[in-house]
This record gives sequence, structure tokens and C-alpha cells, in this order.
Amino acid sequence: MYRLRIRFKRGPEIKFISHLDIIRLWQRAFRRAGIPLAYSEGFNPHTRISLAAPLALGVTSEAELMDIFTTKGVSPHVFKDSVSRQLPPGMEILQVYLIATTLPSLQSRIRNAEYRVEVETGKDEKEVEAVLASLLSKEHLLWQHQRDTGIRSYDLRALIDDLWLTSWHSGYCTIGMRLRCDSGGSGRPEQVVKALGFSQPRSIHRSRLILETS
Repeated sequence: MYRLRIRFKRGPEIKFISHLDIIRLWQRAFRRAGIPLAYSEGFNPHTRISLAAPLALGVTSEAELMDIFTTKGVSPHVFKDSVSRQLPPGMEILQVYLIATTLPSLQSRIRNAEYRVEVETGKDEKEVEAVLASLLSKEHLLWQHQRDTGIRSYDLRALIDDLWLTSWHSGYCTIGMRLRCDSGGSGRPEQVVKALGFSQPRSIHRSRLILETS
């Protein structure tokens, strides 16, 4: 048994494809490329593919991580070359490397996600920075979010590690966010934007996934 970790990019062409459809897309690409995927045991075997943290619809990324298990050794170079030819526009493999099969699951190692979020604003640069500093100065920020299952109440501040102004232009700016992303909760950029008092984001881009180092 072998384990490969893949870092890949999702562009605007496929930003509205669901998580399940992304899994199916990869399965089809691996099958066409002849990758010897390993399967789980049990009555309903499935390919051993796992993504670090599902990406919300409408969000692009340059930092997606995925682990796959194979029954035979595959060179990272050969894997990248053969699978890349089977991918649609907007999906790009950036890096492939072998890791130990005994390491904890990818999902259990995720701690934070970083985003670049573009919003419209009539504020100047210093006013935007003041808004970010004001939110970061809060100890708690009680928040409610309407979900299909009802209203969920939580402390939004506990899900925000850091905020910073990446760039400012007349009429819009880009805000950097480092948000919690683990089994205890995940920050959502659009909720943070709303808490900051801005309108709906013009774009959201995930730039980094941070794993536990120890």
C-alpha cells in the first residue's frame, strides 16, 4: 500500500462544482490515467481518496490537499503527468509527493485556512484597517447563522485567528483572513465579511491550508 499527497488548484471554471462532484471528477481522472487506486474493505468498498477540507461553492483555491492510497508504487512525476492530462480546465495539480501510510488522516491534521477576500467599500485604507482591528480586539462575537437545519448560534470571534488588509483600491479592497478549520469548527469568510460590515464578497480565494506540525 502506498500513499500520495496532492496539492492542487481550483480555478473559476469549476468553482461551482460540489464537493461530491469533485470527488467523482478525480475518480474518473485516476481511472482514465490508469492509477492503481486502493479500495476500502467491507460490504461497500470505495476508493481511498480524502480531501483536507471541502471547499464551499463559489470559492477558488490554490491550496487544496488530497491524499490517495494506491496498491502499487507510482512515481510522483509520472502521476502528475498522466493525471493532469485527464483534468478539465480550472483543475491543476501543483505538487505530488509520497508520504508514510501510518501518518494520521489529512482531515485530522488541518488547523487553519487562509483566504483572500475581495469586497466593495467606500472606506479609505486607514478606515478599513481600523474595522479589522476593532473586530480583532473583541474577546467574543456572538453570531447566528441560518442553516437548513435551523439557526445555529456560535462565537464567531473564536474562529478568527487573524485579519489583515492585503491591498486597497478606490471602491474595493482585499482582506486576508486566517480562520480556524478543524473538528471543533470552521470559520466562513462570508460570515466574517458580514461581521465587518461589508457587503457580500466579490470573490473568495483560499490561499493556504495549515496543518498541525507536531
